[in-house]
Order: sequence, then C-alpha cells, then structure tokens
Amino acid sequence: QVVESGGGLVQAGGSLRLSCAASTNGFSRYSMGWYRRAPGTEREFVAAISLDGRAKYADSVKERFTISRDNTKNTLSLQMNNLKPDDTAVYYCNVGGTFVSGRYIPVPAWGQGTQVTVSS
Repeated sequence: QVVESGGGLVQAGGSLRLSCAASTNGFSRYSMGWYRRAPGTEREFVAAISLDGRAKYADSVKERFTISRDNTKNTLSLQMNNLKPDDTAVYYCNVGGTFVSGRYIPVPAWGQGTQVTVSS
C-alpha cells in the first residue's frame, strides 16, 4: 500500500515536493517510480529509481524533477522545480516495478494520488 502526499496549487516556476509512504516489506529491494494523469489523458511515466539508486526521467521533466528514495523511512520522493502548467495532473507512486531494457515497468497497484495544479 502506498500513500502519496505533497500536492497543491503553485504558480508556474514554483516548486513542490511529493512524498510516497509505502507500507511494504523489503522496501530497499524494490525499484519504484512516479506517474501522472492529466484530465482526459492516460497515465504517463514521470520518473523511476532502481533499487541501487539509478534514476530515469521522462524527457518532459528532465533537469526539473528529481526522484529520490529513503530506504530507512520507506519513502519515495519527487522534487519538482520550475513547474509548468503542463505539469498539472494527479501524481501517483508505484512500488515494486522492474526495469526492462532501461524502461520502468510498473506493477498494477496504485494509491489515490496527489493533485498538483500549476497556474500560469
């Protein structure tokens, strides 16, 4: 089970930090990621991090977003800087997926998400 938090309303150019608390045994052994869904669209990949800390990002968020994990607290984070109106979406974390040929494949288990709204 995962619980996302940290969303909110922010002006373009602002920052937010999302957190995902996971009640998962063996947290440190899993790869995990962030996805988002904007109104009327499919859920899309944002960022992922492997069990050994390697990160991968969608082109649209590179150099603006940073994914990190704290294995001591079973927490996944997403630092989002220089936010744009196009970043407006519900953000979801995913714990336990795998990397296949450099691409993160999520497990079919999602939390409620946290809403991020960026005003222009």
